[in-house]
This record gives sequence, C-alpha cells and structure tokens, in this order.
Amino acid sequence: MIRFFISALTLLMLMACMAPQPVPEPTPEPIDALVPVAWNELPDWQESTPAAALETFIHSCQAIGRKPEWQPACDAALWEPSGDEQRARQFFEANFVPHRIQNEDGSVSGTITGYYAPELAGSRVPTERFRYPLYRQPDDLLIVDLDDIYPDLKHMRLRGRLEGNRVVPYFDRAQIDNGEQPLAGNELFWVEDPVDLFFLQIQGSGRIRLPDGERVMVNYANQNGHRYQSIGRLLLERQAMTRNQMSMQNIRRWVAENPEAGQELLEENPSYVFFRELEPGIESPLGALGISLTAERSLAVDRRTVPLGAPVFLATNWPGSDDPLRRLMVAQDVGGAIKGRVRADFFWGMGSEAGAIAGRMKQPGRMWVLLPRDDIVAAR
Repeated sequence: MIRFFISALTLLMLMACMAPQPVPEPTPEPIDALVPVAWNELPDWQESTPAAALETFIHSCQAIGRKPEWQPACDAALWEPSGDEQRARQFFEANFVPHRIQNEDGSVSGTITGYYAPELAGSRVPTERFRYPLYRQPDDLLIVDLDDIYPDLKHMRLRGRLEGNRVVPYFDRAQIDNGEQPLAGNELFWVEDPVDLFFLQIQGSGRIRLPDGERVMVNYANQNGHRYQSIGRLLLERQAMTRNQMSMQNIRRWVAENPEAGQELLEENPSYVFFRELEPGIESPLGALGISLTAERSLAVDRRTVPLGAPVFLATNWPGSDDPLRRLMVAQDVGGAIKGRVRADFFWGMGSEAGAIAGRMKQPGRMWVLLPRDDIVAAR
C-alpha cells in the first residue's frame, strides 16, 4: 500500500507536468497566525488570577526548561513566591509578550471544548461483570512517519499492519469489537460498560478502579490510524438530537436507550485508542509534554500554532452559560479533534463532576499565546 501510495503521487505529478497549465490566480497574502499586542488587549487581565497558571507553567518547565527560548522564563519562574497573584501577573508581564491568535481569514474567534479523565470500574482479569477489554498498543501496529519521505508532511503518519507481504489498514472499531477478538493477548484491563470505554478513548486518559480499591492511571499510547468520526455530529445530522440537547450525558443516555442502534452508532467512529498503564503514584493524566495535567489550568491545543508549554490566555464562557470565563492557562496537551488556530480543549480534571462540566462545554472563544520576550532570550 505504501509503494502504491508513492507511485500514485509520482503519476499525479507527471500528469500535472504534461497537462496544459492554466494562468495562476493571484495568491492572497497569508494572514499571520500570531500578532503581538499590548497587555490591555487581554480582557480582564488585571482582574485575572494567574498564580495557578504560574505553578502549571513551572511544571511545564520540566519538559521545556532547557530550550534556549524558554530557559530565561523558566529560571525566573523558580524565584517567584507561590500563590501571590500580583507577583505572578508581574512575572508574566516582565517575561512574555502576548500574541493574538488569528484564523486564516483574519477572524479571531474559534471553538473551545472541554475534556476530563473518567474513572471506570475494572479488573485485571475478565469476569462476568468485567467483560469489555481495554487494550495496550498491539505489537503488529505499524507506524510510518511520512515526513521521513516527504518533509512537507510533517506530523503526519500512516498506521497499518502486515497481511502477508502487504501493508493494509489496521483493524477499525467494528472489526475490533465484533467478537472475533483480533487483538486477543493485548488486554490491559477489562471494564463493565462499553459506552464508558468508548468515552475513555475519546478523552484519551483516565483511571481504572480495581475491586480491591487500587486506582491505576491509564494514558493514551497510540491509535489505529482511522479518522475520528464524531457520533454527536451524526446524531445531529439524523435529527435524533437537537443542538441544544447535545452533550456527552445525553449521548450516553441515547445509546443506553437504543442498545442495538447505539452499538451501530459507536462503530461508525472507526478510530480506536490504545492505552498504557502509568506508574503508581501518578494522580493526573499525562499530557503531550509528558507532564501531569492540572485541572482547570491545562489546555490542549494545535501545536502547529501554539507551542507546547506556552501560557495561553483564554476568553470564553462557562459551559452552557453566557457568563464570561477569562483565565490564563498553559498549553500542555494535544488532541485528535483539536485542529485549527483558535481551537482548544479545556481540561476540567478527574471523575464524574469534571465530566459533567466538560460534556457541556462547546463555547466560542478567543486566545492569546504568551511567548518569551526576544530581548531577554537574546541577552542570555
């Protein structure tokens, strides 16, 4: 399949060279993603509470603190007192320049969603109660980084498996869950509710509560390579639910009330996530930086626009409300559905209460990324 893919690209390029070339249309000037602005552009900045974001930024410095562009700010952060809001605000103003994030068309508004880490009852062995497997990354999952072949395809990968001497797409959700157990032997845990397992995969991390009371964190390990399909969007398109009704809780209820159609709906999302068990003592999921996430201060972003580890000022609304939510966050994670410049996923924390808030969050919002001051970096 890979050989065919490359050959097809070569053929298309040859055909393009042979075909008559139309007169190119004028290329519009690209809109800069990041525009430096004054601090007073950030709404309610002077009334904000950035001390918790400073603590979260210090955690990120474990991963980014030795990079030349981040080292001065990380070193300075270690000397700041904990919990002092005024000192925290002065620290960010002294060490960073806020940059407004703009979309390709120059607009500044985007979509802010929420996520959380669910807790599921489970077992290390299958029982009558715990029948649905949570899988680790299978050994036969092949991963090809396309930028090794085409540098322009940075951050893009092909995933598949060998069938004889051919590379074929990896098993999709329907194939994995159809009872034939193509991934037998790769089970990490068994859980009692397949819908909870489905939402655990969407969130990407969570906690398994074992019968003896032990709690184990599991984190995203990899994915089967199939495109994510939002089942909420499918329910809207089929008029099974209105936009005002749309929430994770109502989707869960609809699947439970329509078991056969519900299972078919879940299988329409072919994407499937594999997990790894984290070391004992880790109480919060790890983000893309390998750092434990902080409830209500960690943000998942599109790293093509926002560098991981950067503070991000967010202006949005509380879930299901018009009440303003203005908060300094830190970009510590990514997500398969988090694509676009003004796009973010707000981490609400662990458990059902956080899930109830995250499930209602789909708000318009604006974002400003805080980047280190060039003069301070140059002086190092």
